[in-house]
Amino acid sequence: MNAHEIVNSDRFKKLVRKRWTFSYIMLAILFVVYFGYLFLISLDKEQMIHLVTPNITLGIALFVAVIVIAWVLTIIYVLWANSSYDKEVEELKKMLK
Repeated sequence: MNAHEIVNSDRFKKLVRKRWTFSYIMLAILFVVYFGYLFLISLDKEQMIHLVTPNITLGIALFVAVIVIAWVLTIIYVLWANSSYDKEVEELKKMLK
């Protein structure tokens, strides 16, 4: 198979659709978390200054949670790409040879 045939194949189109779907889901989750945090801050600033520990406010704790969630989503994406997506890409590359 040549590159043109692979790009036009159903297998390649399915792979591209799968990647975009997964990426959009991850992006949507990140947007909900990030803009949810901003919404909470703008909605009730007084609530965000409550202490959850003697030195940490609720706003800071939620900010750290947003960062941790972003890392977790990145790890999930990398694991998915390494276990599923990259294998399918390699199979398509072998078809070129």
